[in-house]
Amino acid sequence: MASISTLGVGSGLDLSNILDGLEAAQKATLKPISTQQTSYTAKLSAYGTLKSALETFQTANSALNKADLFTATSTSSSSDAFSATTTGNAVAGKYTISVTQLAQAQTLTTKNSQPDSKTAIATGDSVLTIQQGGDKKPVKIDISAANSSLAGIRDAINNAKAGVSASIINVGGGQYRLSVTSDDTGSDNAMSLSVSGDSALQSFMGYSGTSTDAGNGMEESVTAQNAELTVNNIKITNSSNTISDALEDITLNLNDVTTGNQTLTITKDTSKAETAVKAWVDAYNALQDTFGTLTKYTAVDTGADAQDTSNGALLGDSTLRTIQTQLKGLLTNAQSSSSFKTLAQIGITTDPDTGKLELDNSKLETALKKDASGVKDMIVGDGKTSGITTTIGSNLTSWLSSTGIIQAAKDGVSKTLNNLTDQYNKASDRIDTEMARYKAQFTQLDVLMNSLNSTSSYLTQQFESASSSKS
Repeated sequence: MASISTLGVGSGLDLSNILDGLEAAQKATLKPISTQQTSYTAKLSAYGTLKSALETFQTANSALNKADLFTATSTSSSSDAFSATTTGNAVAGKYTISVTQLAQAQTLTTKNSQPDSKTAIATGDSVLTIQQGGDKKPVKIDISAANSSLAGIRDAINNAKAGVSASIINVGGGQYRLSVTSDDTGSDNAMSLSVSGDSALQSFMGYSGTSTDAGNGMEESVTAQNAELTVNNIKITNSSNTISDALEDITLNLNDVTTGNQTLTITKDTSKAETAVKAWVDAYNALQDTFGTLTKYTAVDTGADAQDTSNGALLGDSTLRTIQTQLKGLLTNAQSSSSFKTLAQIGITTDPDTGKLELDNSKLETALKKDASGVKDMIVGDGKTSGITTTIGSNLTSWLSSTGIIQAAKDGVSKTLNNLTDQYNKASDRIDTEMARYKAQFTQLDVLMNSLNSTSSYLTQQFESASSSKS
């Protein structure tokens, strides 16, 4: 007999709904696993959020963990002819400065001109030698006869990266000259140029800086010279207009000569340290906000079966709690060599309700102006094993490392998720197998019941026919 296409037609039973009910009951056993998967997936994401928040705080902590912040200075000049920059160790004070000459880079220009920049000057191949000062190696540049035009020579010099640059000057009247300028200022970087292999090119651009250059060759259109100045009436010469070795931890930048003596003032600058401390406090408080979000707890009604779904994914998590507790304990430096031992002494206090830091800007500014070095000793310490930001930095590095507690927690969650996935897949496969077996059994039942019903109908008809014949 053919199989029944619609389950239950043969038997008259609602086998489809019975089968659906069995399947729903079986799949309900997957819900606890699915719920755990959702919970652990949220926890894995939360660890990523925690790591990101710690990295942001780490950036601010590293920025504050710099000793030169607390010895920073600012500069001001009474003249635009010079300015100055300082390192963190510059001594505050005033300097009298007079600039009488700026450093210049030498420029050589051909005395003779050419009617264009394309016509070759040399009749044979040659080698141009450029010598700058007595302590630099000469640079030799090959110039072919075909490439000995002004443009060809210019390009050959510039492509050689010889410490000089060449250009073509239009002097008017359809005439052009070649100009060569040293990259470096100062008399020690004066040049000499010589050409071997072609006398015409030697006559056109040779230069030795002596009287033998009279007539042809090049002339010095800009003289190589050193900067000349006095600092507190002490004469100083330098090949550069940026002078970093005259005043300790101070770099002078010369722009022009001065009119008489001018003043450079170096003053203590606490603003950089103040800015770094404020950024550190803000970053710490942002981290506390993240802690709060990840451990949020919402009370549920008595008798409820589950916690509120808005609870943080790391509520009660030991990893986060360990970091939070240890971080709080690192906010003091009892071993500081200065009189400052706690952040409260410089205006940073902790709100007991939120755990966040509160900053008194006036108190911080006063502490820095009074004893910036002492504040540094408490916050930075020796930069290796002591100091608030130093010890916090070491712990952050440990927590965030590939072998740290966050990665260990993530690895544990990932392993659990993999196990849950295996459990879910095995249970789901078992349910699919059972439902296929139930469906096959129900189908057989339907076919059997249909066959029995058909036999019953046939026999009934036969009995009825026999009784009718006897009558």
